[in-house]
Amino acid sequence: MDGIWDFLQWPAMAASLAAAWLVASLGMARRNAGFWIFLLSNVLWVAWGWHDGAYALIALQLGLAALNIRGVMKNDASQSSPARDGS
Repeated sequence: MDGIWDFLQWPAMAASLAAAWLVASLGMARRNAGFWIFLLSNVLWVAWGWHDGAYALIALQLGLAALNIRGVMKNDASQSSPARDGS
């Protein structure tokens, strides 16, 4: 069973890289997909970190998840109105 948990870090890493690629895109739909894939990677990293007792990693992923949720909301808001101050 530990082998499955050890393997989990690889899809988490792949999802993180794919999400970073998509978030850097100029296309709004790709950026949005990137934020959602980042959220998936946050879940995978938390699961792996919980199993391995990596509590700092879990705390980091929770903080990053909050930023990714902010990114989803700002990306959705930019569809309905132009950016004002870039924050």
